[in-house]
Amino acid sequence: MKIAQVAPLYEAVPPRYYGGTERVVAHLCDALVELGHDVTLFAAADAATRARQIAVRDQAIRLDGAPLKSELAAHLTMLYEVKRCAPQFDILHFHVDMLHFPLFEQYARKSVTTVHGRLDVKDLRRFYTRCARFGLVSISNAQRLPLPDLNWLETVPHGVPTCQYPYEAQPEPGYLAFLGRISPEKRPDRAIQLAVRAGKPLKIAAKVDPVDRAYFDRAISPMLQGPLIEYIGEIGDAQKARFLGNASALLFPIDWPEPFGLVMIEAMACGTPVIAWDCGSVREIVEPGVTGFIVNSQTQALSAIERIGELDRAAVRASFERRFTATEMARAYLRVYSGLLNARPYTPTVRPLQQSR
Repeated sequence: MKIAQVAPLYEAVPPRYYGGTERVVAHLCDALVELGHDVTLFAAADAATRARQIAVRDQAIRLDGAPLKSELAAHLTMLYEVKRCAPQFDILHFHVDMLHFPLFEQYARKSVTTVHGRLDVKDLRRFYTRCARFGLVSISNAQRLPLPDLNWLETVPHGVPTCQYPYEAQPEPGYLAFLGRISPEKRPDRAIQLAVRAGKPLKIAAKVDPVDRAYFDRAISPMLQGPLIEYIGEIGDAQKARFLGNASALLFPIDWPEPFGLVMIEAMACGTPVIAWDCGSVREIVEPGVTGFIVNSQTQALSAIERIGELDRAAVRASFERRFTATEMARAYLRVYSGLLNARPYTPTVRPLQQSR
Protein backbone atom coordinates (compact mmCIF):
# COMPACT_ATOMS: atom_id res chain seq x y z
CA MET A 1 0.00 0.00 0.00
CA LYS A 2 1.31 3.47 -0.89
CA ILE A 3 0.59 5.77 2.02
CA ALA A 4 1.24 9.48 2.50
CA GLN A 5 1.59 10.68 6.09
CA VAL A 6 1.13 14.45 6.46
CA ALA A 7 2.59 15.80 9.70
CA PRO A 8 2.31 19.19 11.40
CA LEU A 9 5.34 21.43 11.00
CA TYR A 10 5.52 22.79 14.54
CA GLU A 11 7.97 20.15 15.81
CA ALA A 12 10.47 17.81 14.24
CA VAL A 13 9.26 14.27 13.49
CA PRO A 14 9.87 12.96 16.09
CA PRO A 15 10.25 16.03 18.33
CA ARG A 16 13.64 16.61 19.86
CA TYR A 17 11.98 17.57 23.13
CA TYR A 18 8.32 17.92 24.11
CA GLY A 19 5.70 17.06 21.51
CA GLY A 20 2.90 14.58 20.96
CA THR A 21 1.40 14.56 17.47
CA GLU A 22 4.70 14.60 15.59
CA ARG A 23 6.01 11.81 17.84
CA VAL A 24 2.99 9.64 17.05
CA VAL A 25 3.42 10.28 13.32
CA ALA A 26 7.06 9.21 13.56
CA HIS A 27 6.14 5.98 15.35
CA LEU A 28 3.35 5.25 12.86
CA CYS A 29 5.57 5.80 9.80
CA ASP A 30 8.29 3.48 11.08
CA ALA A 31 5.82 0.77 12.08
CA LEU A 32 4.07 0.87 8.71
CA VAL A 33 7.43 0.55 6.93
CA GLU A 34 8.31 -2.38 9.21
CA LEU A 35 5.04 -4.03 8.16
CA GLY A 36 6.07 -3.75 4.50
CA HIS A 37 4.25 -0.69 3.23
CA ASP A 38 5.49 2.15 1.02
CA VAL A 39 5.25 5.24 3.20
CA THR A 40 6.05 8.85 2.32
CA LEU A 41 6.27 11.44 5.07
CA PHE A 42 5.55 15.11 4.36
CA ALA A 43 7.27 17.08 7.12
CA ALA A 44 10.05 19.53 7.94
CA ALA A 45 13.56 18.56 6.81
CA ASP A 46 14.77 17.71 10.32
CA ALA A 47 12.62 14.58 10.49
CA ALA A 48 14.19 11.21 11.30
CA THR A 49 12.17 8.45 9.69
CA ARG A 50 12.38 5.08 7.95
CA ALA A 51 9.82 6.35 5.44
CA ARG A 52 10.61 8.19 2.25
CA GLN A 53 10.57 11.88 3.08
CA ILE A 54 9.44 14.97 1.21
CA ALA A 55 10.78 17.98 3.09
CA VAL A 56 8.49 20.99 2.79
CA ARG A 57 10.31 23.31 5.21
CA ASP A 58 13.96 23.61 6.18
CA GLN A 59 13.27 22.93 9.88
CA ALA A 60 10.48 22.61 12.41
CA ILE A 61 8.80 25.90 13.25
CA ARG A 62 9.48 25.83 17.01
CA LEU A 63 13.20 25.27 16.48
CA ASP A 64 13.44 28.04 13.86
CA GLY A 65 14.96 31.16 15.36
CA ALA A 66 13.70 33.45 12.59
CA PRO A 67 11.99 36.44 14.26
CA LEU A 68 9.17 36.47 11.73
CA LYS A 69 7.62 33.36 10.20
CA SER A 70 4.18 32.27 9.00
CA GLU A 71 2.88 28.98 10.34
CA LEU A 72 -0.12 29.21 8.00
CA ALA A 73 1.98 29.76 4.89
CA ALA A 74 4.28 26.87 5.84
CA HIS A 75 1.38 24.46 6.21
CA LEU A 76 -0.39 25.62 3.06
CA THR A 77 2.83 25.20 1.11
CA MET A 78 3.03 21.62 2.37
CA LEU A 79 -0.59 20.92 1.48
CA TYR A 80 -0.11 22.17 -2.06
CA GLU A 81 2.84 19.78 -2.40
CA VAL A 82 0.75 16.91 -1.01
CA LYS A 83 -2.01 17.71 -3.49
CA ARG A 84 0.44 17.76 -6.38
CA CYS A 85 1.60 14.26 -5.41
CA ALA A 86 -1.79 12.93 -4.33
CA PRO A 87 -2.59 10.78 -7.41
CA GLN A 88 0.38 8.49 -6.72
CA PHE A 89 -0.86 7.44 -3.26
CA ASP A 90 -3.49 4.89 -2.23
CA ILE A 91 -4.11 6.65 1.09
CA LEU A 92 -3.60 10.22 2.28
CA HIS A 93 -3.34 10.30 6.08
CA PHE A 94 -3.54 13.81 7.55
CA HIS A 95 -2.52 14.90 11.06
CA VAL A 96 -3.01 18.66 10.58
CA ASP A 97 -6.46 19.14 12.15
CA MET A 98 -8.93 20.21 9.44
CA LEU A 99 -6.69 22.58 7.50
CA HIS A 100 -6.63 20.36 4.40
CA PHE A 101 -10.38 19.87 3.96
CA PRO A 102 -11.09 22.71 1.48
CA LEU A 103 -8.16 21.66 -0.74
CA PHE A 104 -8.73 17.90 -0.88
CA GLU A 105 -12.44 17.38 -1.49
CA GLN A 106 -11.69 15.43 -4.68
CA TYR A 107 -9.55 13.02 -2.63
CA ALA A 108 -11.88 12.66 0.36
CA ARG A 109 -12.63 9.00 -0.49
CA LYS A 110 -9.00 8.03 0.06
CA SER A 111 -8.25 10.43 2.90
CA VAL A 112 -7.98 9.63 6.59
CA THR A 113 -7.79 12.42 9.17
CA THR A 114 -6.67 11.70 12.71
CA VAL A 115 -8.05 14.26 15.12
CA HIS A 116 -5.39 14.89 17.76
CA GLY A 117 -6.93 17.77 19.72
CA ARG A 118 -9.92 18.50 21.90
CA LEU A 119 -13.32 18.98 20.30
CA ASP A 120 -15.23 21.00 22.91
CA VAL A 121 -14.38 24.20 21.04
CA LYS A 122 -16.73 26.74 19.49
CA ASP A 123 -16.89 26.74 15.65
CA LEU A 124 -15.64 23.17 15.17
CA ARG A 125 -19.07 21.61 14.66
CA ARG A 126 -20.01 24.07 11.93
CA PHE A 127 -16.84 23.37 9.98
CA TYR A 128 -16.70 19.59 10.45
CA THR A 129 -20.32 19.16 9.37
CA ARG A 130 -19.56 21.04 6.15
CA CYS A 131 -16.75 18.56 5.42
CA ALA A 132 -18.61 15.38 6.27
CA ARG A 133 -17.14 13.43 3.34
CA PHE A 134 -13.80 13.20 5.14
CA GLY A 135 -13.44 10.14 7.37
CA LEU A 136 -12.13 10.86 10.85
CA VAL A 137 -10.19 8.77 13.37
CA SER A 138 -10.35 9.57 17.07
CA ILE A 139 -7.53 8.74 19.49
CA SER A 140 -9.94 7.88 22.30
CA ASN A 141 -13.66 7.35 22.60
CA ALA A 142 -13.82 10.16 25.16
CA GLN A 143 -12.44 12.58 22.58
CA ARG A 144 -15.57 12.13 20.46
CA LEU A 145 -18.07 13.08 23.16
CA PRO A 146 -18.52 16.77 22.21
CA LEU A 147 -19.11 15.82 18.53
CA PRO A 148 -20.28 12.19 18.48
CA ASP A 149 -22.16 12.42 15.16
CA LEU A 150 -19.24 13.26 12.87
CA ASN A 151 -17.98 10.85 10.20
CA TRP A 152 -15.97 8.72 12.63
CA LEU A 153 -14.31 5.69 11.07
CA GLU A 154 -12.56 4.23 14.10
CA THR A 155 -10.87 4.93 17.40
CA VAL A 156 -7.16 4.14 17.20
CA PRO A 157 -5.16 4.61 20.41
CA HIS A 158 -1.61 5.82 20.18
CA GLY A 159 1.32 3.42 20.33
CA VAL A 160 5.06 3.62 20.96
CA PRO A 161 7.89 1.26 19.98
CA THR A 162 8.62 -1.47 22.50
CA CYS A 163 12.36 -0.93 22.18
CA GLN A 164 12.30 2.80 22.86
CA TYR A 165 11.17 2.50 26.48
CA PRO A 166 12.90 -0.49 28.10
CA TYR A 167 11.22 -2.19 31.05
CA GLU A 168 12.67 -1.27 34.44
CA ALA A 169 11.86 -3.89 37.09
CA GLN A 170 13.42 -2.14 40.10
CA PRO A 171 13.60 1.63 39.73
CA GLU A 172 16.40 3.42 41.49
CA PRO A 173 16.27 5.74 43.31
CA GLY A 174 12.46 5.81 43.01
CA TYR A 175 10.50 9.07 42.95
CA LEU A 176 7.23 10.45 41.68
CA ALA A 177 7.42 11.87 38.15
CA PHE A 178 5.59 14.63 36.29
CA LEU A 179 6.37 14.82 32.57
CA GLY A 180 4.91 17.09 29.92
CA ARG A 181 4.04 20.75 29.88
CA ILE A 182 3.62 23.41 32.56
CA SER A 183 0.09 24.75 32.09
CA PRO A 184 -3.03 25.22 34.23
CA GLU A 185 -4.89 22.27 32.67
CA LYS A 186 -1.97 19.89 33.29
CA ARG A 187 -2.02 20.81 37.01
CA PRO A 188 1.65 20.61 38.01
CA ASP A 189 0.59 22.46 41.17
CA ARG A 190 -1.56 19.48 42.11
CA ALA A 191 1.39 17.12 41.57
CA ILE A 192 3.61 19.24 43.82
CA GLN A 193 0.98 19.41 46.56
CA LEU A 194 0.55 15.64 46.45
CA ALA A 195 4.26 14.95 46.71
CA VAL A 196 4.66 17.32 49.66
CA ARG A 197 1.68 15.83 51.51
CA ALA A 198 2.92 12.30 50.82
CA GLY A 199 6.50 13.16 51.81
CA LYS A 200 7.77 11.75 48.50
CA PRO A 201 10.36 13.27 46.15
CA LEU A 202 8.94 14.62 42.90
CA LYS A 203 10.88 15.27 39.70
CA ILE A 204 9.27 17.58 37.14
CA ALA A 205 10.45 17.37 33.52
CA ALA A 206 8.30 19.85 31.68
CA LYS A 207 8.27 22.47 28.96
CA VAL A 208 7.09 26.03 29.58
CA ASP A 209 5.47 27.59 26.53
CA PRO A 210 5.60 31.40 26.23
CA VAL A 211 1.84 31.54 26.75
CA ASP A 212 2.28 29.77 30.11
CA ARG A 213 5.31 31.71 31.33
CA ALA A 214 3.24 34.03 33.54
CA TYR A 215 1.47 31.03 35.09
CA PHE A 216 4.80 29.35 35.77
CA ASP A 217 6.30 32.46 37.35
CA ARG A 218 3.22 33.25 39.43
CA ALA A 219 1.90 29.84 40.50
CA ILE A 220 4.57 27.17 40.02
CA SER A 221 7.97 28.71 40.58
CA PRO A 222 7.28 29.55 44.26
CA MET A 223 6.29 25.90 44.83
CA LEU A 224 9.64 24.56 43.60
CA GLN A 225 11.62 25.70 46.62
CA GLY A 226 10.95 22.72 48.86
CA PRO A 227 13.58 19.97 49.35
CA LEU A 228 11.33 17.28 47.85
CA ILE A 229 10.76 19.04 44.53
CA GLU A 230 13.24 19.00 41.63
CA TYR A 231 12.46 20.91 38.46
CA ILE A 232 14.50 19.50 35.57
CA GLY A 233 12.99 21.40 32.66
CA GLU A 234 12.22 20.08 29.19
CA ILE A 235 13.80 16.76 28.23
CA GLY A 236 14.04 14.75 25.01
CA ASP A 237 13.71 11.09 24.13
CA ALA A 238 17.30 10.33 25.12
CA GLN A 239 16.52 11.20 28.74
CA LYS A 240 12.86 10.22 28.87
CA ALA A 241 13.21 6.44 29.24
CA ARG A 242 15.52 6.74 32.25
CA PHE A 243 13.36 9.50 33.77
CA LEU A 244 10.18 7.42 33.53
CA GLY A 245 11.80 4.05 34.22
CA ASN A 246 13.36 5.17 37.50
CA ALA A 247 10.10 6.63 38.81
CA SER A 248 7.96 4.69 41.25
CA ALA A 249 4.87 6.27 39.64
CA LEU A 250 3.87 8.85 37.06
CA LEU A 251 1.52 11.55 38.32
CA PHE A 252 -1.03 12.59 35.69
CA PRO A 253 -3.13 15.14 37.61
CA ILE A 254 -4.91 16.71 34.63
CA ASP A 255 -7.87 19.06 34.86
CA TRP A 256 -9.12 18.96 31.26
CA PRO A 257 -10.55 16.42 28.74
CA GLU A 258 -7.18 15.08 27.56
CA PRO A 259 -7.80 13.37 24.18
CA PHE A 260 -5.20 10.69 24.92
CA GLY A 261 -2.17 11.39 27.11
CA LEU A 262 0.84 9.80 25.40
CA VAL A 263 3.01 10.05 28.51
CA MET A 264 0.81 7.49 30.28
CA ILE A 265 1.67 4.71 27.85
CA GLU A 266 5.31 5.81 27.73
CA ALA A 267 5.44 5.30 31.50
CA MET A 268 3.63 1.97 31.23
CA ALA A 269 6.18 0.81 28.66
CA CYS A 270 8.85 1.25 31.34
CA GLY A 271 6.74 -0.70 33.85
CA THR A 272 5.93 2.50 35.73
CA PRO A 273 2.34 2.71 37.00
CA VAL A 274 0.19 5.81 36.54
CA ILE A 275 -1.85 7.77 39.07
CA ALA A 276 -4.28 9.81 37.00
CA TRP A 277 -7.26 12.06 37.56
CA ASP A 278 -10.49 10.79 36.00
CA CYS A 279 -10.62 13.10 32.97
CA GLY A 280 -10.76 12.60 29.22
CA SER A 281 -9.22 9.35 28.00
CA VAL A 282 -7.84 8.18 31.35
CA ARG A 283 -10.42 5.41 31.82
CA GLU A 284 -9.46 3.98 28.43
CA ILE A 285 -5.77 3.77 29.26
CA VAL A 286 -5.29 3.07 32.96
CA GLU A 287 -6.45 -0.32 34.30
CA PRO A 288 -7.15 0.31 38.00
CA GLY A 289 -5.19 -2.02 40.21
CA VAL A 290 -3.12 -3.27 37.27
CA THR A 291 -1.39 -0.36 35.54
CA GLY A 292 -2.18 2.31 38.10
CA PHE A 293 -5.04 4.07 39.85
CA ILE A 294 -7.73 6.50 38.72
CA VAL A 295 -8.58 9.15 41.31
CA ASN A 296 -10.91 12.10 41.80
CA SER A 297 -9.42 13.84 44.80
CA GLN A 298 -6.17 14.48 46.60
CA THR A 299 -7.26 12.10 49.34
CA GLN A 300 -7.70 9.31 46.81
CA ALA A 301 -4.40 10.22 45.15
CA LEU A 302 -2.53 10.06 48.46
CA SER A 303 -4.01 6.61 49.09
CA ALA A 304 -2.94 5.55 45.58
CA ILE A 305 0.63 6.69 46.23
CA GLU A 306 0.72 4.51 49.34
CA ARG A 307 -0.55 1.52 47.31
CA ILE A 308 1.92 1.78 44.42
CA GLY A 309 4.01 -1.02 45.90
CA GLU A 310 1.08 -3.41 45.45
CA LEU A 311 1.33 -3.20 41.66
CA ASP A 312 3.45 -5.58 39.58
CA ARG A 313 5.64 -3.59 37.22
CA ALA A 314 5.91 -6.61 34.92
CA ALA A 315 2.12 -6.59 34.59
CA VAL A 316 2.23 -2.88 33.74
CA ARG A 317 4.68 -3.59 30.93
CA ALA A 318 2.64 -6.57 29.74
CA SER A 319 -0.49 -4.42 29.48
CA PHE A 320 1.43 -1.91 27.39
CA GLU A 321 2.72 -4.63 25.06
CA ARG A 322 -0.80 -5.98 24.59
CA ARG A 323 -2.53 -2.66 23.94
CA PHE A 324 -0.28 0.27 23.11
CA THR A 325 2.64 -0.67 20.86
CA ALA A 326 3.42 1.19 17.65
CA THR A 327 2.86 -2.05 15.72
CA GLU A 328 -0.66 -2.44 17.12
CA MET A 329 -1.40 1.19 16.24
CA ALA A 330 -0.16 0.64 12.67
CA ARG A 331 -2.25 -2.51 12.24
CA ALA A 332 -5.34 -0.66 13.42
CA TYR A 333 -4.74 2.10 10.87
CA LEU A 334 -4.20 -0.50 8.14
CA ARG A 335 -7.70 -1.82 8.87
CA VAL A 336 -9.06 1.70 8.40
CA TYR A 337 -7.12 2.15 5.15
CA SER A 338 -8.35 -1.20 3.83
CA GLY A 339 -11.93 -0.23 4.57
CA LEU A 340 -11.55 2.79 2.32
CA LEU A 341 -9.73 0.94 -0.44
CA ASN A 342 -12.22 -1.91 -0.65
CA ALA A 343 -14.75 0.44 -2.26
CA ARG A 344 -17.48 -0.63 0.10
CA PRO A 345 -19.22 1.41 2.76
CA TYR A 346 -16.92 1.49 5.76
CA THR A 347 -19.02 0.91 8.86
CA PRO A 348 -18.00 3.36 11.58
CA THR A 349 -17.17 1.61 14.83
CA VAL A 350 -16.24 2.53 18.35
CA ARG A 351 -13.95 -0.21 19.57
CA PRO A 352 -14.16 -0.06 23.34
CA LEU A 353 -10.77 0.24 24.95
CA GLN A 354 -10.13 -0.95 28.49
CA GLN A 355 -12.66 0.74 30.75
CA SER A 356 -12.61 1.02 34.52
CA ARG A 357 -15.65 0.34 36.63
